[in-house]
Amino acid sequence: MPAHGKHRRPRRNHVSRGLALVGTGGAALSLPLIAPATAGAATPAAAPEIAAKTFTAPAAAPVAAKAPAAARTYTVVSGDSLSLIAHKKGIQGGWKSLYRANQSAVGDNPSLIHPGLELTIHRGSVEAAPAPTKKQEKTERKTTAKAKKSATDDRASRSERRATAPASDAPTGASAAAPAAAAAAPAAVAQYADNLDGWIRQSLDIMAQHGIPGSYEGIHRNIMRESSGNPLAINNWDINAVNGTPSKGLLQVIQPTFDRYHVPGTSTDLYDPVANITAACNYAADRYGSIDNVYGAY
Repeated sequence: MPAHGKHRRPRRNHVSRGLALVGTGGAALSLPLIAPATAGAATPAAAPEIAAKTFTAPAAAPVAAKAPAAARTYTVVSGDSLSLIAHKKGIQGGWKSLYRANQSAVGDNPSLIHPGLELTIHRGSVEAAPAPTKKQEKTERKTTAKAKKSATDDRASRSERRATAPASDAPTGASAAAPAAAAAAPAAVAQYADNLDGWIRQSLDIMAQHGIPGSYEGIHRNIMRESSGNPLAINNWDINAVNGTPSKGLLQVIQPTFDRYHVPGTSTDLYDPVANITAACNYAADRYGSIDNVYGAY
């Protein structure tokens, strides 16, 4: 059974409707006028205030520090210059900026760069650069050519100074250690062929060490006349053979002469080709001034 008095509709205030005339020139416009029925009509209740909520925006995540841009490298090719590379790669600040970034690799002369040299180019330094004019390129080429000539002249000058420097100017202490060590190292042993050419060349090197004069042509000419290049040749018919000391070897030397003019460091065997040539040239130098002066029996 439905309960009484719980769902009754609330009483409404009646509003009197009237007409109001509004003048519009000569015509009258009637508008409905709404007014409360009684002077004591209750004013509508104010809307409840809604408490404002305060929202705190989440703190912005810290922006990671921007890592420096990785550097690139450029390998110099023939015909390059710092000016041309700076233009080609769009380097901010031109060739001067490129040179400052690579001064340790380039050296003191920015106009002198060699093919194969690696230059560092920082990405942050790139911006559009004006193209070099033909006059600038020509000037750059002239400067590079002058720098190369200057470097070549400087190297030649240093070599000349080292060659003519007096012994008193020689480096001492630690600076002389490296050259001294190099000098102490054993010299490479020369290799000689085991034939007439090799025997003559080895004899000439030994003669040079002992100050014995003579040339390849002079030695070879006398060998061909005396023995035809046979190191075991022996003369058993001349006066020396009659006296019991036959001439032997490439330059037909008798034993007494070989013993007297034997050069230290060579074999004591009269038939040894190098020992025979060296002793004979030592004898010819003592008697004729040089084996080159001998054109017949000696």
